[in-house]
Amino acid sequence: MRRLHREDLYAWSTFDETRNIDFNSILWVRSGKYGEPSNIAIDPLPLSAHDWQHLETLGGVATIITTNSDHVRDTAVLRARTGARVFGPVEEKACFPVDCDGWLGAGDEPVQGLRVYSMSGSKTPGELALLLEDKTLITGDLIRSHAGGRLDLLPPSKLTNPQMALKSIRDLLTIEALSAVLPGDGWPAFYDARRLLEELILRLSVNSQLGTLEKSSP
Repeated sequence: MRRLHREDLYAWSTFDETRNIDFNSILWVRSGKYGEPSNIAIDPLPLSAHDWQHLETLGGVATIITTNSDHVRDTAVLRARTGARVFGPVEEKACFPVDCDGWLGAGDEPVQGLRVYSMSGSKTPGELALLLEDKTLITGDLIRSHAGGRLDLLPPSKLTNPQMALKSIRDLLTIEALSAVLPGDGWPAFYDARRLLEELILRLSVNSQLGTLEKSSP
């Protein structure tokens, strides 16, 4: 796994040839109430032998958070090998493809320093976005990045409600200290996250005023 912009954040990826982007998984290395490892994995992809070994040296995984049903990925395997608890979006509770130990929705804080946002209008209901210590946003499907230095939107053909999707993204601008976005699909943005979100909203707003949300990604 590679270290990200914080010493306690790691990622591993798989390149998707049909979309020409990386699919990403995130590991937050943290301690529990009594100092024991209490790491959180988000949208976990399969791990290589090297990454399994690295994960063990970092303390394994205590909790898995899956942002939406299309990002279940290798959750079942990771849970079987680590005994981690699994959390999914509450709005998909009735039909989620893996059993969960708990469900998350807007405003929840499963552990201190991790706040949940619910993204509407995406291809699945109640997709989760996770705000880490007020500065780093971890997204699932709706917000992605097909090129370095910009943020993009899930293709319009996959949106269930473009206007609600736009509102969900606008609501993220209330996060005043936001500095980084780590998308589940595509390039991470380690700096200027608010500016990149504002630019995305402007592009989407202009397209909406023309009567359509034109494709913002290949």
